[in-house]
Amino acid sequence: MHEKLDRTDAAILKVLSEHDGPVGASRIARDLLKMGVEISPRTIRFRLGRLDDAGLTVCVSRRAGRRLLPAGREELSRVHVMEKLGFVAARVGVLAYRMSFDPQHSKGSIIANVATLRKQDLTRALQIIEPVFAAGLGMDDYLAFAEQGDVLAGVRIPPGRVGLATVCSVVVNGVLLKRGIPVVSRFGGLLEMRDGEPVRFVQLIEYRGTTMDPLEAYIRAGMTSVGDCAASRNGIIGASFREVPTVAVEAVRQAAKERVLGLSGILVTGQPNQPLLDIPVAEGRTGMIVIGGMNPFAAMFEAGILFELESLTGLEEWSRFEPFKEFRTMSRRSSPYVD
Repeated sequence: MHEKLDRTDAAILKVLSEHDGPVGASRIARDLLKMGVEISPRTIRFRLGRLDDAGLTVCVSRRAGRRLLPAGREELSRVHVMEKLGFVAARVGVLAYRMSFDPQHSKGSIIANVATLRKQDLTRALQIIEPVFAAGLGMDDYLAFAEQGDVLAGVRIPPGRVGLATVCSVVVNGVLLKRGIPVVSRFGGLLEMRDGEPVRFVQLIEYRGTTMDPLEAYIRAGMTSVGDCAASRNGIIGASFREVPTVAVEAVRQAAKERVLGLSGILVTGQPNQPLLDIPVAEGRTGMIVIGGMNPFAAMFEAGILFELESLTGLEEWSRFEPFKEFRTMSRRSSPYVD
């Protein structure tokens, strides 16, 4: 390509590089929004036309979208590394700030992760999710449900499919921020559990160094064993490593005892200025490990259920979420797809 890629072109190529098959403009727009780049599908189509002309992408079909060509992957590798980093970290900060959930009155918006799956897979999916929640491996035990054509946390559910939303772990950031406690999300990782207790991180990805939610990447790679952990208390689950100011540690611990939405997902709070599970913290900081909100979806993937996953998708009203035991009853009543 003779002219230098601008940040938006590079971001579009990056999105394409993270998918195995072709991707449409609407999906690209959603992925870009997670990176902090707001651009309309129409503008994306225009830019994709230019990238096609440059030999970096190719249109598979109007319905399927584009895929990245080898020349596009090579061009992307030449883009300055800082152009590729920090998108997820920025998205985490924006969503935590915008979240309006009021624990006292149980209303407002929270941050969600969304999976869209075939209608006929819903019953089996719920059977797989149930022991994950029972073992305490999710962010609380709440789900939201959407039929085809409905919108769930900014994701429109395609024809022939249904949507499930879990509480995102970034809710912890939002709840604590409302209490005046800033949280720094440092790593997303795979956490080894033994006898139900966290032992060590076996993989880590820094939020500031990725354009994709780390746990989403691990799920797609088949690197979790959440289902085994739910059954035997031993396995690999998704979790994140965060930091809070040391002066606020007691406030964090007190908040966790209140069992407010999301805060039950805090697995461990470290000692001031000391490493936690061998991960060092900055001076004046204390480490905190938070369970992954997408662990129920990881168990679904492990069981062979096919679905589209959208992490950090956006905000959804808390009123749409139900405790799992009530959710199954509600789903039977409102949908013909749950046995």
